[in-house]
Amino acid sequence: MKKIQEKLQSFSGAMMVPIILLVLVGFYVGVGSAFTNYILPQGGFLHAIFSMFESMGFAFMNNLPILFAIGISFSLAKKEKGWAAFGGFVMFLSYITCIGSFANAMGFNATTTTVESLVTNLGYVQADAMNFSAIWGNVLGIFTYNMGIFSGIIAGVSTGIIHNKFCETKFIPTFAFFQGTKFVIIMITIISVPLAIATYYVWPIIASGLQGITAFIGSSGLFGTFIFGFMDKALLPLGIHHLIAFPIEYSSVGGTMMIDGVLYEGVRNIINGQAASSEATGYLVRNFTSGRILFQLAGLPGAALAIYHCAKLKNRKKVASLLVPTLITLMLVGVSEPIEYTFLFVAPMLYWLIYAPLCGICYVLAEIAQISINGHALFFMIPNLFQPDKVHAMSLIVLLPAVFITYYYIFKFVIKKFNLKTPGRNDDDEEIKLMSKKEYNKIKDGDSSLEVRIVEAFGGIDNITSVTCCATRLRVIVKDETIVASDNQWKNNLEAIGVVKSGKAYQIIYGVHVNSITTSVKDILGMD
Repeated sequence: MKKIQEKLQSFSGAMMVPIILLVLVGFYVGVGSAFTNYILPQGGFLHAIFSMFESMGFAFMNNLPILFAIGISFSLAKKEKGWAAFGGFVMFLSYITCIGSFANAMGFNATTTTVESLVTNLGYVQADAMNFSAIWGNVLGIFTYNMGIFSGIIAGVSTGIIHNKFCETKFIPTFAFFQGTKFVIIMITIISVPLAIATYYVWPIIASGLQGITAFIGSSGLFGTFIFGFMDKALLPLGIHHLIAFPIEYSSVGGTMMIDGVLYEGVRNIINGQAASSEATGYLVRNFTSGRILFQLAGLPGAALAIYHCAKLKNRKKVASLLVPTLITLMLVGVSEPIEYTFLFVAPMLYWLIYAPLCGICYVLAEIAQISINGHALFFMIPNLFQPDKVHAMSLIVLLPAVFITYYYIFKFVIKKFNLKTPGRNDDDEEIKLMSKKEYNKIKDGDSSLEVRIVEAFGGIDNITSVTCCATRLRVIVKDETIVASDNQWKNNLEAIGVVKSGKAYQIIYGVHVNSITTSVKDILGMD
């Protein structure tokens, strides 16, 4: 089970690589479409500029599968990451081409998979014909299964495995040209053939299952919404919460909608399509996103105030210094992990039994109130300023203060009732100690930088096999976990917010500046 969790954590972290493009999609399409549809007259220079940004956003959105293939391949590779990214591109093209070619040999092509052809020539009933026809499409001009991001995920994971297994392969001098990373590319093209054949037979079964999930989500109403919101937070400490959100956000699991003659799959893609449409009168209500507005702009600030008031008087300044920067980050860009981990590791039951269910309720409240808005953090809500007619969120005026008060009193009651050791409630000041400027300069100017100490805490260079990161976590896999520093050492001496570990896989939570830490750690290790 630990090995399975390690693999899931690595995979979930790899899924975060294309995230920057997904962020840009919403921003570019939202702002660009607002200017081109409503503000600027056609034919002008500025109209052309904003049209370019809108086009870039749609280019990213329409090519998510190949971006996932490249990003996941890159992230899963332990070395020679550039070659791995190239391999991901090669695998994706080989994979979808082989699926289409094998399907054609079996009698299925763009003509024979139409609903009319399936009913007339193959005897399908109308409903079955529609379902079967829906799983086919054109990707990069190639007839193949319409798998959405799943084709990119399969290609990326497959490439990562192949690359790590064969990138150090060596041959005798005569065939040395084909060794190493070049042999990886050869193996990718060869393995894509059986992989495509297996997919040809298996994908219709998976597609049927996904259609069933879609039907469940659609028919389960508010209960399904609560389960999504609860699971999204309950799985966060394991680092695999993206596995719940991504299919709903970027595949047909989250539903489909025809907008201006274009079929959009996934709630985020649907909202982007609505942002670009001059005919749309509002954003998708059941978007599995608006609930985040409630706990990010009101719930967590209320919980933070409760933690502050529950702290001892002598510690409140330090607690405020810990919480205020995390709240600013939370409300601006929606990164909630830093503040969540301030109470997760000292009071895990408060997180799973109180906080996660409350977040699920927030999703339900947003849906009941018919909140229709693009974005869930202040920065990403900027496009709404240019298309206010599509926003339906007046109920937030009532809901935000109500959620703030609810979180505040529930957290305060539970903390005091069960004497939970949230920050500032212990006599041990070490737990909430802030680094002084003198201490910071001493570390910065000395030989023991934070990154050097991180490597040492993992048992040294020779004990580290893989280093990646997501939005807030440094993800490391080691050879021997017994020589890694303790959780208290990470939090007290290495500036970590928290630690998640499973066997040899570690996630050290540092917050939004983790990317620069990861780069420096890789430099020390000599990783590309």
